[in-house]
Amino acid sequence: MKVLANDGISQAGKIALEKGGFEVITTKVAQEQIANYINQNHIDVLLVRSATKVRKDIVDACPSLKIIGRGGVGMDNIDVEYARSKGLHVINTPASSSESVAELVFAHLFSGVRFLQDSNRNMPLEGDTNFENLKKAYANGIELRGKNLGIIGFGRIGQAVAKMAIGLGMHVLAFDKFVPEASISLDFFDGQKLDFTIKTISFEEVLEKSDFITLHVPAQNGYVIDKAEIELMKPNCGIINCARGGVINEVALVEALENNTLSFAGLDVFEHEPSPEIQILMHPKISLTPHIGAATLEAQDRIGTELAEQIIHLLKRN
Repeated sequence: MKVLANDGISQAGKIALEKGGFEVITTKVAQEQIANYINQNHIDVLLVRSATKVRKDIVDACPSLKIIGRGGVGMDNIDVEYARSKGLHVINTPASSSESVAELVFAHLFSGVRFLQDSNRNMPLEGDTNFENLKKAYANGIELRGKNLGIIGFGRIGQAVAKMAIGLGMHVLAFDKFVPEASISLDFFDGQKLDFTIKTISFEEVLEKSDFITLHVPAQNGYVIDKAEIELMKPNCGIINCARGGVINEVALVEALENNTLSFAGLDVFEHEPSPEIQILMHPKISLTPHIGAATLEAQDRIGTELAEQIIHLLKRN
């Protein structure tokens, strides 16, 4: 049986699949050529991340496909229900990348409160000629400890963010339509453990009371954060989006940064990927990464091996 990992797969995942008797192909096939490639090479399993789209046309055109796998959490790039209605298995790895995404959230938070996104641009240009002025410009940072972190979307990733926030001494305010409360366990290096119960509150309360807000929601039909939501936030709130592009109105975001309603933003995802707007890319108050939330070596190993285990279980169990 053949597996096409069109957006790549970790070496650990590849080895696990090969040990399970699968041939793993890591050739990157252009979107418009995927169906032809699958049919010509009799592919049984198509693995993707966020780049490759698996819509109805591919499902209909590829009778050899048995499994579509998404390396990560969100599956908005796959027509999941349609594929399942045609008898295909659609799998993902919802738990494998939570810690990686949570750490990136805090990378953006630390960057924002200490102006790293701007100082890292200006120090190479002016550090040797304008050091004292730069020092003054970046001297008014704030600490995360003791601040309110609003988490919109309190699933696995939101809870991983909460865990890190608690460890830093932050107050967690969470909203989720489907999660009334969650138990958060902090495991320490010496075997000690502390448990916390966090009850979710209303969306409006999170907006009004948070010093920083981070989003962990799937793709939506409309914006989760638009001008009206920004107007409810505390003055100088910072906002992070490591979830999905299009859940924040970027025009409203830039306007709020320009008029100092928001203090900073951290974006790993964008409305117009893979070509974000230049106003976003050049803004001194926005910390930027190119959709790398799950892109750590550890997470990719977990994703690869979890996909391999699911595929082997589904296709080799008989």
